[in-house]
Amino acid sequence: MPKLTVTAESFRLAEVFTISRGSRTEAKVITVRATEGEKRGWGECVPYARYGESLESVAAEIEGLPEDITRATLQEALSPGAARNAVDCALWDLEASKAGKRVWDLLGLPAPVPMITAYTLSLASPEEMEKSAAKHAYRPLLKIKLGTADDMGRLEAVRRGAPKSKIIVDANEGWSAEVYADLAPHLVRLGVQLVEQPLPAGQDDMLAEIERPLPVCADESCHDRKSLPDLKGKYDVINIKLDKTGGLTEALELRKAALAEGYDIMVGCMVGTSLAMAPATIVAQGARVVDLDGPLLLAEDRPEPLQFDAEGVHPPVRALWG
Repeated sequence: MPKLTVTAESFRLAEVFTISRGSRTEAKVITVRATEGEKRGWGECVPYARYGESLESVAAEIEGLPEDITRATLQEALSPGAARNAVDCALWDLEASKAGKRVWDLLGLPAPVPMITAYTLSLASPEEMEKSAAKHAYRPLLKIKLGTADDMGRLEAVRRGAPKSKIIVDANEGWSAEVYADLAPHLVRLGVQLVEQPLPAGQDDMLAEIERPLPVCADESCHDRKSLPDLKGKYDVINIKLDKTGGLTEALELRKAALAEGYDIMVGCMVGTSLAMAPATIVAQGARVVDLDGPLLLAEDRPEPLQFDAEGVHPPVRALWG
C-alpha cells in the first residue's frame, strides 16, 4: 500500500494576481507524495477558500484517509475538491512509475501534444490592463479577469493594447444579470470569444432566459458529473479544473459526459505550479479553450517544469509527472 505524505508549500508570483474576489502574491499549495517501496508519485492541489477549503482543512482530509486507500476507493472516500485531486494525481503518477509507462499509456490515450493556452491578465485599472495587454499582445489568446459594475473601460483598454489577440473574459461570478445583459453586445463587438461564469453559481437561472450572443462557460457552477443536469440550457461550455473535479480520474469522466451532452470543453487551473498543470494537459487535448497558464504567473516553479513556447503548453516530462 502506498504511504502518503502531505506538505504545504508556497511559490512566489511574478506579479500581484487579482480577481473580483481579491488579490494574492503567492501560490499556496498542498503537495502529496505517494511512496511504495522504491517507487514514488506526487500530485499538487490548490485549496480554494471559495469552496470552503484551506491548507489546513485539505491536509486534514488527506491525513484522515485509510492506509489501504487506492485510486478506486479514493473516489468515494473524499468528495470532489482539492484534497482528492492531489491524492488522485499522486496515485496516477505512482501507478505509471510502477508500470514503467506514461499515464496516457495506462489510459489507452495517444501521447498529448502541445496546446495553445490562454494567458491571464489580472483585474486592475483600465490603464494598467492596457499596458499589460500590450506587453502580452504577441500571445494568441488572452484571458481577462473582470467582474465589476464598470468593466467596459477595461474591455476597451485590453482590446487597444492587444488588437490581434483572441480574448476570453472571466467575471468570476462578479456580474448581475443586468450588468451582463448590458455588456454582452460589447463583448461581441470587441471580438470576445467566450465569457466565463458571468453570474454567481446558484443564481444563474437567468442565463436560460436571456439571449446568449456568445458562448457562456460554467466555472464555479460546474464541479463534476453531478453538476451537469443543472447546467442545461444555461451554458454552452464547461470549465474542467482538477481541483474542482477531485482529480484526473473524475476530470476525464466529466469530459466524456459533457461532450456526450453537447458541451464544449475548457480546461482551466487555479494558480499553481507545473505539477498541478501536468495532469490537466491530458484532459486538455482537443479542448475548445485551454487555460493552463499557472506556471507563467510564477516567479518560481518546480524542477523540470512544463515547457511553454509558440506551440503552447507541452505535456510533462517524466521527471515532473506521469
